[in-house]
Amino acid sequence: MKSLSKIASSVHASTTLAVDSLAKKMMADGYDVVGFGTGEPDFETPDNIKLAGIKAIVDGKSKYTPSAGIPGLRQAVAYRLKMDFDLDYDPNEIVIASGAKHNVFISLVTLLDPGDEVIVPAPYWVTYTEAVAMAGGKAVVVTADEKQQFKITPSQLETAITEKSKAFLINNPSNPTGMLYSKEELEALCQICVKHDLYIISDEIYSGLVYDGKEFTSVASLGEEVKERTILISGVSKSYAMTGWRIGFSASNAQIAKVMSNYLSHSTGAPSTISQWAAIEALKSPQEGVKAMCDIFRQRRDYIVKRMNEIDGVSCIVPDGAFYVMMNIEKLKGKTIGGRLIKDGDDFAMAFLEKEYVAVVPCSGFGAPDFVRWTYAASMENIEKGLNRLEHFLKS
Repeated sequence: MKSLSKIASSVHASTTLAVDSLAKKMMADGYDVVGFGTGEPDFETPDNIKLAGIKAIVDGKSKYTPSAGIPGLRQAVAYRLKMDFDLDYDPNEIVIASGAKHNVFISLVTLLDPGDEVIVPAPYWVTYTEAVAMAGGKAVVVTADEKQQFKITPSQLETAITEKSKAFLINNPSNPTGMLYSKEELEALCQICVKHDLYIISDEIYSGLVYDGKEFTSVASLGEEVKERTILISGVSKSYAMTGWRIGFSASNAQIAKVMSNYLSHSTGAPSTISQWAAIEALKSPQEGVKAMCDIFRQRRDYIVKRMNEIDGVSCIVPDGAFYVMMNIEKLKGKTIGGRLIKDGDDFAMAFLEKEYVAVVPCSGFGAPDFVRWTYAASMENIEKGLNRLEHFLKS
């Protein structure tokens, strides 16, 4: 038989899903596993959104829709972007896809020719570099360490730019770090992108989950020159606890949106029609539920950060948003814990799961091998249990 595609064969499985899969298998085998793996709110989708989905089914709204999504949903996205960020987008500049992850991929396919480079700050969400490769491009990783609050500087960005640079991909607030770029920091980075004629892919899926009174700034709000070259990506999965509904969206100039829509028309088509109608309800209904969920996440964050920094051998900085904590395990490297030599986050995560039945995500796949990621999109009971087991594990 002839060989498989080199591009497809080079794609690695998501480390977040791999850990979650192993943890679920152990749970099925009867182990008391506490999971801090996948980034998924533990809340139920709000009732009004569920009912909107049910109503769509009852009303027979189950046929194909335009590839870029139903007009009503594109209008709802434009409405939400105006209300939240004072951004003006026409519905024909909005593209609906099967989750924000899908929008990221479609954006890259739209922008890249073979060999084009995309600058990706590290730590990064594991899918970014893989999606760049799948689209035929090359990810140029620029690393920001913990001392930099995991945020790259303008000089780092400019140094990474070459003749092949096509786009800059930023996630704000960040998965996995939870850190937030300020308006001033974004302005400095975007000025460089404009100077070097780079597109900006701005993944803002966690924009509704920002803490301590800090202000989120959408990249597209930083002037017309920036907006024109920006593909803003978001969705309903995180802020509305709708991960399984699979609705993401992008906002861009009309030319980019048209190419994205054309690509969708020959690949997946539009997402589930029922999910689209439910998403309209999410975006256009009162947003008190988002704030309430954000308040609960902040309480959990405060607890997990305090406890983690009280445990010898590990530490973390305080995340500004999203629902992740990056735990530094550098002091544990070279030690044997749970019968396993700890060389990096992968060894730690495996030993922790095997000995204490706690699933965390090693950050080697995020470009940060000396860290593991915890999510506080978990009940306070499970957070307490997980940290108690961490304390016990390190004392062993």
